[in-house]
Amino acid sequence: MTDYARIARDGLWNNNIVFGQLLALCPLLAVTGTATNGLGMGLATTAVLVVSGLAVSLLRSFIPPEVRIPAFVLIIACIVTVVDMALNAWVHDLHKVLGLFIPLIVTNCAILGRAEAFASRRAPLASSVDGLMMGLGFTLALVGLGAVREILGSGTLFANAAVLLGPRFGFLETTVLPGYDGFLILILPPGGFIVLGVLLALKGRMDRRAQAPARARSLDATAREFIAAGVLTPPEGEQR
Repeated sequence: MTDYARIARDGLWNNNIVFGQLLALCPLLAVTGTATNGLGMGLATTAVLVVSGLAVSLLRSFIPPEVRIPAFVLIIACIVTVVDMALNAWVHDLHKVLGLFIPLIVTNCAILGRAEAFASRRAPLASSVDGLMMGLGFTLALVGLGAVREILGSGTLFANAAVLLGPRFGFLETTVLPGYDGFLILILPPGGFIVLGVLLALKGRMDRRAQAPARARSLDATAREFIAAGVLTPPEGEQR
C-alpha cells in the first residue's frame, strides 16, 4: 500500500530537492533574486516533475532497461519544451526573466533522479503525487530563498508579480520595509550562497532537535539490553 503521507514528507521536507539532496542549485542561486522569480521557476519545475513522473510510470513497461536513461531524458525534454513554449506564450515577461534556465530544466538531476528512482518503479498515481510533492518542496525552497534575499536586499516581497505572473498575482506585491535603502550583496549571486548556507544550517538544527527524543529512547533501549546481558552495570538508583 502506498504511503502518501511519507511521500509528502519526503518531498516537502525530509528529502527536499534543495535542502535534503542539494540538487538544482544552479537555477536556485540564479533566479532567486526575488520571490516572484522563484515562484515562477518553481511552478514550471513542478509541472515538469508531475507530468514526467506520470509519463515515465505509464511507459515503464515499454522501455527496455538498457535504454531507460536516454528514454527518460527524451520524455523530460519533450515536456520541458511544451512548458517553455507555454511560458513564452502566456507569461512572456517571466519567460524573459528566467531565460535559459527554463530549457535547462532538462538537465536538472532531481527530475531525472525521480524518474529513475521512483516513477520507473511505481504506479502512475503515486508517481504523480511524488512529482507534485517534490515540485512543491522545490518551489518552497525557491520562494523562501528569494523572499529572504528580496526583503533584506530591497525591502520588498514579490516585486513585479503583476507584471511577471499576470494581473491576478498583483495582490502578492508588498513593501515590507518602507524607505529601506537595500543591501545590494543579498540580491547579487554571493547573497544566494550566504542565505542558502544559513537556511541549510537552520534546517539541520531543526532536524537534530526533532530527532533528539527518538535518539535518546534508542540509547536507553540499547543500554537496557547491555545491562540485561551483564555487560553494563545499572546506575546506583536502579540497583536499589
